[in-house]
Amino acid sequence: MIKKNLVLLVLLVLLVIMPVGYTVHAVEQRSTGIEDQTGMEVTVYNSNIGLVKDRRQIKLQKGIQELKFMDVAVQIIPTSVSIKPLSNNPDSFTILEQNYEYDLLSPRKLLDKYVGKELKLITRNPYTDKEEIVTATLLSNNEGTPVYKIGNEITFNHPGRVIFPEVPESLISKPTLLWLLDSRTSSSQKIEALYLTNGINWRADYILVLNDKDTSSNVSGWVTIDNKSGATYNNASLKLVAGDINRVREERRMEMDAGMAPMAKAAPQFKEETFFEYHIYTLDRKATVKQNQTKQISLLNAPDVPVNKQFIYQGRDYYYRNYYGEPFQNEKVGVFIEIANKSEHNLGMPLPKGTLRMYKHDPDGSLQFIGENSIQHTPKDEKIKVKIGDAFDVVATRKQMHWEKVAKNINEVAYEISLRNHKKEDIVVKVIERLFGDWKVLESSNSYKKEDSTTVSFDVPVKKDGETKLVYKVRIKY
Repeated sequence: MIKKNLVLLVLLVLLVIMPVGYTVHAVEQRSTGIEDQTGMEVTVYNSNIGLVKDRRQIKLQKGIQELKFMDVAVQIIPTSVSIKPLSNNPDSFTILEQNYEYDLLSPRKLLDKYVGKELKLITRNPYTDKEEIVTATLLSNNEGTPVYKIGNEITFNHPGRVIFPEVPESLISKPTLLWLLDSRTSSSQKIEALYLTNGINWRADYILVLNDKDTSSNVSGWVTIDNKSGATYNNASLKLVAGDINRVREERRMEMDAGMAPMAKAAPQFKEETFFEYHIYTLDRKATVKQNQTKQISLLNAPDVPVNKQFIYQGRDYYYRNYYGEPFQNEKVGVFIEIANKSEHNLGMPLPKGTLRMYKHDPDGSLQFIGENSIQHTPKDEKIKVKIGDAFDVVATRKQMHWEKVAKNINEVAYEISLRNHKKEDIVVKVIERLFGDWKVLESSNSYKKEDSTTVSFDVPVKKDGETKLVYKVRIKY
């Protein structure tokens, strides 16, 4: 009698505290998938993140209901999601609650959900060649090894198939956004879901083909989009953002064919514009970016770009700290190329960071790979300078000719740098020396230039099959 009165009291209290007009009933559920999609826009950043704008036509009933928004990226950032109506009435519905369902259906999770429950095991009898069905209780699925109770016996590693009566409601086949919303009207309307996703990235790849004299080149640029976000973006408006955006690190839950002929300057497919402190590149057509796909789109084609080829030998600051009795033999001389990103050189577009690969035709006319390097974001009218490799036929020997500690904090050091050119043409080698402290060149066989507070450079001409010796003396106070 006391229990019965207590239950009646609880029901009475619930009726009193419920809002007026509230009816206890199951919330109606609606779903929308890719079949309702009317538009897609994807902005990809070169920091492994993308911004997705998914537009769909949906049917809502008046009142509170659940909307399942399916076919979203697996690597979606749930806290970045927002939804809005695209109709003339921006207040046609209100979002009351937002959830991200990511408990995806898999054999192991299905077994986990059936621990303590009955299911069926099917095996094929090798003697009768017929399937036999037994009922078993799943006791555990630790480490992916199910343990069953069949009758009064316990077994594991059962060789047969497992039959489940149904899929638990908590498991879903694909990631789904779930909104609890209150619609003010019963109507069909367009909505836009906006979210960020990890797992989609882009980079720029450039191909430079040198002419026979290394004075000019053809340059092509490609955009490479790598999509591992867990979704396919069909017929999407595609934008790329180049720049170093700042991101908060969070713990989550859950080569091109270089065989190119001389080219004409082609019309660009991307429209480049300044955007905040970055640059945005908009593709002039729709494109589909599939899941687990690497897509390459032409960014630029620039013929006859002037090239400045340089031979550079670089020293180190520790050369001036100690006495060295033995010379540094057969040191490498680097080969660099420099191009100016100017419109008069058929360039002039802000170039996103990426990899520059360089090629040249051999004596037989076959195109060969000669080196690659990374370039940073390069604004228009700036220069790109990259190292191709080390010269085979140009070598250097460094010999310390003098080392004296003239005071407690003052050294005087002299070096002789021998540059030998085994090529068939004359060259100029730029010798770059890295110094430290308060330094001054006392003597030099060649003219020099103070590049900055720690760098001095010498331009040293070297005849073909010849040798030139650069000799200089420097005082360093530290």
